[in-house]
Amino acid sequence: MMIFNDFLFIVPFMLAYSKAEWNTKDFMKREHSLMKPYYGSGIDIPFWKFLGNVIITPNYIRLTPDLQSKRGAIWNSVPVSAFNWEIQIQFSVHGKGKDLFGDGFAFWYTKDRLIEGPVFGSKDNFTGLAIIADTYSNHNGPHNHQHPYISAMVNDGSWQYDHDRDGTHTQIAGCEAKFRNLKHDTYLAIRYENDVLTVSTDIENKKAWKECFKVVKVLLPTDYYIGFSAATGDLSDNHDIISVRFFELDLPENVQANKDKSNIIPSAAFFEPPREHVDDPKPSTLSGIKLFLLMLVVSLVLVASVVLGIIFYQKQQEKGRKRLY
Repeated sequence: MMIFNDFLFIVPFMLAYSKAEWNTKDFMKREHSLMKPYYGSGIDIPFWKFLGNVIITPNYIRLTPDLQSKRGAIWNSVPVSAFNWEIQIQFSVHGKGKDLFGDGFAFWYTKDRLIEGPVFGSKDNFTGLAIIADTYSNHNGPHNHQHPYISAMVNDGSWQYDHDRDGTHTQIAGCEAKFRNLKHDTYLAIRYENDVLTVSTDIENKKAWKECFKVVKVLLPTDYYIGFSAATGDLSDNHDIISVRFFELDLPENVQANKDKSNIIPSAAFFEPPREHVDDPKPSTLSGIKLFLLMLVVSLVLVASVVLGIIFYQKQQEKGRKRLY
């Protein structure tokens, strides 16, 4: 009888423990996650499609190799239905360049997918969210930050990413993050919960998240796709995705069955309106040799002017002395 009573006590405790575990909000969605060794049947990856110069190995997915003018992307084939979510990305950006390297990679949560384009390998005028990890060391335009740099852009499809200014005209937030060529694992976490976007990093090998930035009143619809893309130009790097873990933060009892967020237009309350693009001043058309010759001529003219001035001054002095005699 005592054993039976103990059993009756243990069962509710186990149920309560199970519910507590669910309430930790650690519900990983396999269809949106990606973990090695990646392979399904042949070279296909279940729930994922790729394009461009992607290289798939058992240990990483290389969006671009460390070569010039490459683009690559990998996209999830299942739209995200969760209202609130978090995605944790293990990545590695590395290459042989010490002072010059680029361009970077991007995480996408967008309406369209699998479209190659100029924005880190993906399309411009996108609709949705982009988290951009920009490594281009030859800074475009005037900045008050260093690179690598992580920034967020929310787009309703009407704005272009200003590559000449590294997107600083359209970003909603950003932070510096020295994640390139590190010997230890590097991670990026993107959390969207109750219209708050939080981006954090773990790049210091401390096994802890460090907040990069947080933006409130960010409106994103459901049923968009997640993806990753990267690009190289005159400068290059290896851009590797190692693992992706997607967590749904919605609890079943909190989800409003009749609530439809699929038609929301992506927006951010604190988004700085895009400023008019102003081109950089055009460089001088003079070549190095022409500029040298021009400077030489100017120098000779100045020297000649000084010499003539001295001669004129001496003659004037001589005339003055003759008058005295």
